[in-house]
Amino acid sequence: MNAQVAEITTDREAQVAEQIRALGEWFHNINIAGVHTAPEHFLGDFPRVKWERFKDAIPADLRGRSVLDIGCNGGFYSIEMKRRGADPVLGIDFDERYLAQAQFAADALGLDIEFRKLSVYDVHKLREQFDVVLFLGVFYHLRHPLLALDLVHEHVSRDLFVFQSLQRGSDELEPVADDYGFWDTEIFERPGFPKMFFIEKRYAGDSTNWWIPNRAGVEAMLRSAGFEILEHPEDEVFVCRCRPLNGHGQSTCSFAGTITNDEQL
Repeated sequence: MNAQVAEITTDREAQVAEQIRALGEWFHNINIAGVHTAPEHFLGDFPRVKWERFKDAIPADLRGRSVLDIGCNGGFYSIEMKRRGADPVLGIDFDERYLAQAQFAADALGLDIEFRKLSVYDVHKLREQFDVVLFLGVFYHLRHPLLALDLVHEHVSRDLFVFQSLQRGSDELEPVADDYGFWDTEIFERPGFPKMFFIEKRYAGDSTNWWIPNRAGVEAMLRSAGFEILEHPEDEVFVCRCRPLNGHGQSTCSFAGTITNDEQL
């Protein structure tokens, strides 16, 4: 009997491995029936190695809460949200290969997750808001990143917003003044002043890496778009709450504070 079980398991793994290969190169490493989708990833067991560093900043019980995963890629984070009981979970991406991978992974794991082809610039077409919005590993691939944040805030974010971006430059922070004089040029040399670097050609061999902010730049843009930073659990991850903009289209958000796990939703 044990030999029969082992044979069935081996056949199942071989079948899954073949289906994984047929879906092309994966960026998300997901364990499906004992087979990993991207075992040779240059960042290791990615994105699980990153997830492990910030997963406790998101409520463990998401039952009764809806989740939108923007730029879902192979579906790793959508799957983790579903495992925490979120319903519905919707993953969107503009890459059909990633969407096919994500759908396969969810189906193979027996999870009811919907995936759609949709650009972040078209989130208004969803015509609904979500309790939790994930925006992980997308920002620096966008030609118009601040517009994307504005659209997410206006159309789909109801409460919790989880953001991650590649960062370069200093991780120092300094208070942001309400105004700066025309001749006050020294501020632009300060390491803690908000900055974002433009990549004209390629970075890390990827022509879709357009913008890379420093930490101060990330925090400033999140506040400007109406997201109050609640927690910074990992070097590149910010857990935020969606706040209203004032009558002049300016954010009412202040600098980061801290919250407990139970207060996040």
